[in-house]
Amino acid sequence: MVTYNAPSISLVKKDSKKNPSVIIAGHSTDWASFGFNPREVKYIESKLKDEKEIVAVQQVDEVVYVLCIDSKKTGSTRMEACRKAGHTINVSLNSHKKTAVTIAAQKDGKADALGLAEGMALGGYQFLKYKEDAKKVSNSFTKIELLCSAVSQKEIDHLNTTIEATCIARTLVNEPQSYLTATELSKQFAEMGKKAGFAVEVFNKTKIKSLKMGGLLSVNLGSIEPPTFTVMEYKPTKPKNKNPLVLIGKGVVYDTGGLSLKPTPNSMDSMKCDMAGAAAVGCTMYAIAKMNLPYHVVALVPATDNRPGENAYVPGDVISMMSGKTVEMLNADAEGRMILADALHYAKRYKPELVLDFATLTGAAAAAIGAFGIVTMGTASEGQKEKLKSSGLNVYERLVEFPFWDEYKDLLKSDLADMKNIGGPVAGAITAGKFLEYYIDYPWMHFDIAGPAYINTTDSYRGKNGTGVGVRLLIDFIKNNC
Repeated sequence: MVTYNAPSISLVKKDSKKNPSVIIAGHSTDWASFGFNPREVKYIESKLKDEKEIVAVQQVDEVVYVLCIDSKKTGSTRMEACRKAGHTINVSLNSHKKTAVTIAAQKDGKADALGLAEGMALGGYQFLKYKEDAKKVSNSFTKIELLCSAVSQKEIDHLNTTIEATCIARTLVNEPQSYLTATELSKQFAEMGKKAGFAVEVFNKTKIKSLKMGGLLSVNLGSIEPPTFTVMEYKPTKPKNKNPLVLIGKGVVYDTGGLSLKPTPNSMDSMKCDMAGAAAVGCTMYAIAKMNLPYHVVALVPATDNRPGENAYVPGDVISMMSGKTVEMLNADAEGRMILADALHYAKRYKPELVLDFATLTGAAAAAIGAFGIVTMGTASEGQKEKLKSSGLNVYERLVEFPFWDEYKDLLKSDLADMKNIGGPVAGAITAGKFLEYYIDYPWMHFDIAGPAYINTTDSYRGKNGTGVGVRLLIDFIKNNC
């Protein structure tokens, strides 16, 4: 199984006094009670008046960080500020070659402490597998000790598992296609299943043909690598849900655009990330199984690369899908919806309570809202939508619901087949979602993560390159449903 490199979090009952410390406090804190001398108190108070939220106090033998989040920040905004502060302190600790830190908080500082620790750990992720000088450039900071009587060991265990799953997803996205083929991706999921305790079945090309998954097979025509279809299932003994939640992840391990070839700069050069949806749902399965959450969940991942070689399908071809519908393929770069359509149809056999698909599907979604959130749309109930939006706020992977009017479906009409695979120059993210709607008969939401899945500059604790977006959102959503 792929590995990850990020600090771990442990719960302690007393300060060892050996590590740098982070003290979580408020503006009315009695600073002297923490051992600060009058000069240090004056320094802290002057910085807080300047609206600084992190104050580093250099003492004789160590540095102490004081975290004092603006009281006007509440709820999800406050948690996000704590995560970002964690990343900032993480950078400082590594610059000073520190190996560990102790976070001290009173009971009412529990949420701040957990957010700070989460940001520290996620901000410490590195992908160094292919670096010759990996040991030299690896972070020194590897251990977070949390001193807060209100925090339970179970909360720490769940937080560590969430961080682990997110970082594994980042690593899968960061792996080059020369290593992470569709076959290798399915092997990684199988290894996760063995380690965490959920069932994994991988369909090979022969099985995929027998199921008549025309969308997946057509995209794979241009590749010498075979496709895979991975079915993961976690079913505890007494699940809270009568019918399973089904997760679907787009698994295009590399996307050249096929015969509708992408330009290389700022496009094809980062298309190893086109399986970020697959990483999100697979790593969510790993996390919820390790946490033993009482919820029945199935995950489906159709996987292939999209290339212009071999017998690649061409614009104008008509493809027969698993559902029996026909698609006039007019753009080979609109391949994600082709493979997702087969997975959405396959999901019908589970009679799901809800289906959620995650995909780096359209540049239109990224252009609309950038990397600041996730574009979503679908047919789920308003109650389900509100729960998903709440989880998005909790982890600050915010959801922006796009309109889903039937007029957009009209843009997919074809003179030759049941539908086209593109809808024209307008509303590209929505018409992609409308294409997927043809293949469902259950409550469903589509998440277009093209914007936040892979970023070219460091974004606080989200890091650079693969972000692992979707994992924390899904874990939070499932935990809340439990």
